[in-house]
Amino acid sequence: MMDHRFKSITLQQMEALISLVEERSFSRAAKRMLLTQPALTKNIRNVEDCLGVKVVNRSNTGVSLTPEGKILYDVAQRMVRMRKEAGEKIQKLHENTGGDIYVGASTIPATYILPHAMSAFKKVHPDIRIFIKTEDSQEVLNMVLDRGVEIGCIGKEPLNRKLTAQPVWSDRLILVVPKHHRWIRKGSIDISELLQEPFVLREKGSATRDVFEVYLKEKKSISLPQLNICGELGSSEAIKEAVIAGLGVSVLSVHAVKRELASRLLYEIPITSCRMERKFYLIYLKSFDIRPHHQTFVSFLKRYETGKND
Repeated sequence: MMDHRFKSITLQQMEALISLVEERSFSRAAKRMLLTQPALTKNIRNVEDCLGVKVVNRSNTGVSLTPEGKILYDVAQRMVRMRKEAGEKIQKLHENTGGDIYVGASTIPATYILPHAMSAFKKVHPDIRIFIKTEDSQEVLNMVLDRGVEIGCIGKEPLNRKLTAQPVWSDRLILVVPKHHRWIRKGSIDISELLQEPFVLREKGSATRDVFEVYLKEKKSISLPQLNICGELGSSEAIKEAVIAGLGVSVLSVHAVKRELASRLLYEIPITSCRMERKFYLIYLKSFDIRPHHQTFVSFLKRYETGKND
């Protein structure tokens, strides 16, 4: 029954929902769509009538989405973007014309590499716009597979055969401690010493965590539960703050701690006979119809040198 009712929802009604969410006001959303406010309200009401559920909560402070509305909003965004992509293909864009690129990126590239790369890219390609969504590596991989984004950038090589994966940048994971930590005087530690120290860990799904976990298991025959884990946090920024505050030590990407190392808020402590390295990968579906502006962006990132341009 729900499938039959869903077929009655129009693209204009989807656009009305998107405008309402982004403008947070029926009057502003109507103005944006060049509709009267009653007409926009009718679009939203028709959606709710079709589904038999509320998609928008209305209050004196504004509007918010119900759980059903959030699902519909995500689908609506994808549909509108697909329509735009169809228009670009029909126009047969040429090499030097612009376009929009939707990228999903894991924390390290999204926070510490891509902003600098985008700035350099924009100087030579001002007609190409980049939209980035930040998630952990596993979620970015899922978004690419589900066509939620066109291109992904993650910190581990994907195994899915549906994907093309191209290595772009190198990374090194390092042990960091706060200033005044006793290990700073030692200069380096043995891996056995790390097992006793309070350790702050990234969340499951993080490529940084995955690389660290695989390295310990394959190179040192150590499992994560053997560490003295005092907490798990959901971003490199949160981990850094926890280490600076003295909660524990951690292993992070060297890209994430450049400023803290330079300002001596954090210190790198080498672990004897340990060198943890990885690559960042650009990924996209093998079936993805890569357009000239996508290829321009991918080629630029493959040439981009993080140490030189940051």
